[in-house]
Amino acid sequence: MLGTGMWISMRKIKNGVLLMQNKADGVDYSKYIEHSLLRPDASEKDIYKLCEEAKKYGFAAVAITPANVRYAAKFLEGTDIIVDAAIGFPLGTVTTFVKVAETIDAIRNGAREVDMVINIAALKEGKDDFVLEEMKAVVEAAHPDVPVKVILETFLLNDEEKRRACELAVQAGIDYVKTCTGFNGGCATVEDILLMRDTVKGKCKIRPQPVLMTGKQQPTLLTPGRSV
Repeated sequence: MLGTGMWISMRKIKNGVLLMQNKADGVDYSKYIEHSLLRPDASEKDIYKLCEEAKKYGFAAVAITPANVRYAAKFLEGTDIIVDAAIGFPLGTVTTFVKVAETIDAIRNGAREVDMVINIAALKEGKDDFVLEEMKAVVEAAHPDVPVKVILETFLLNDEEKRRACELAVQAGIDYVKTCTGFNGGCATVEDILLMRDTVKGKCKIRPQPVLMTGKQQPTLLTPGRSV
């Protein structure tokens, strides 16, 4: 596990070359990448290619749907690349029972991290007890061996809702709060990340995905050994 709360999702490959080295600071950002393939039409051939790219470029993880976890885990066996399963993806509107079952099944199949999409409507309606108990249920299913991330879909939330979601995540023992799925029409901003950082106060970590980030902001937020 990286000693930082900041990972990015990026697949910027041109002519077989990963365009990831920042000449200004010399940091190799490939080690911060969750290499994602979450399309509903992703085949085993596509997953194989994803894993091959992760191995070739030294990515930290592959993020995939639960149906593909067993295959990816088998292919990545013997590497330090994490298989990350998306739970309740992409809407977060399945029941808590289903999210827990998906979590248990994904871990049995080789997932070493899970990303759960929160019930966004419940949060927006002020049903904090429900959101908290759902987070706790997934944490109980995964801990102590498998870290849990919750995806907030920050572009659908106002600042008060983002803060409340982060506070609930801390209460539930969540390991990471994550900005977005990338599937529901929006992405995070640096301002979102800073708000989340100020809310969790180091009690859990943050992963932005995807995020609108300028070249100048990236080295500031993505520094080895630094949690945001």
